Amino acid sequence: MAMQVSPSDHAAHLMRMATYASTSVAVVLIVAKTVAWLMTDSVSLLATLIDSCLDAAAAIVNLLAVRHALEPADRQHRFGHGKAEALAGLGQSTFIAGSAVFLSLEAIGRFSHPQPVGALGVGVSVMIFSIVATVGLLLFQRHVIRQSGSTAIKADYLHYKTDFMINAGVIIALILASYGWPGFDPVFAIAIVGYILYSAWGIARESLDLLMDRELPDDERAKIKSIVRNHPDAKGLHDLRTRKSGTTVFIQLHLELDDNLTLMQAHQIADSVEASILDAYPDAEVLIHEDPCSLMEPKPEYAQ
Repeated sequence: MAMQVSPSDHAAHLMRMATYASTSVAVVLIVAKTVAWLMTDSVSLLATLIDSCLDAAAAIVNLLAVRHALEPADRQHRFGHGKAEALAGLGQSTFIAGSAVFLSLEAIGRFSHPQPVGALGVGVSVMIFSIVATVGLLLFQRHVIRQSGSTAIKADYLHYKTDFMINAGVIIALILASYGWPGFDPVFAIAIVGYILYSAWGIARESLDLLMDRELPDDERAKIKSIVRNHPDAKGLHDLRTRKSGTTVFIQLHLELDDNLTLMQAHQIADSVEASILDAYPDAEVLIHEDPCSLMEPKPEYAQ
């Protein structure tokens, strides 16, 4: 009989494969873009080369972080290691912001001393190859995100999505430069800098939300409340608290029950509510405290 793989194990396998794929693509593109940049001397192509170098560094950080995040909980880390993903996201945003600073200085220098772009065919060919490789990786990463919800893979996906648009912009810049408009080369480089900084901020913000235990989105909280309130024996709930760490969602709540239930009855109802929540959030950790509904007082909005 074949061994059955659980959804969480399948998601973990996909996350590992995504980190290997990201690292491999980055290394291949570094080699190709280095050759093209040396032949064209294009500053916008240099922009994508720097970005690919940082992609490789970020991918290696991601690989190590995902491997650590997927380790099971231990005596020193009872809630698991999921926040390693958020730390990797912060690392990525730092790499990206640093590349933007270096690139902006290079582009400003080219404004003062514009230079012609050579070997147009090589540059465009390499950028088309980069786009094809990036699209393939993005499609795989999107599948992994749907299966795992991984923050680290989301950050990498956002980064490579930016790369896709950057590569398309570089092709336009190279073609325009070949028609005698070399000034467009640093213009596109500056535009790339702006987009890189925007991406870095998005990655950093999501990572900080996870590190600061930000609540799940309002629609997710409403979904959890609806699941609990739809149970026939539940009188209500309060003090719903949620957070996410890696691929694990933590859900805590106080369940309001009839005063006259026995301890065993209350326990069975809580187990049933927990099972309903786990149907919607299979990888969640759910903690429910039972309260007699007659003792409940109105709660502030944030505690409901």
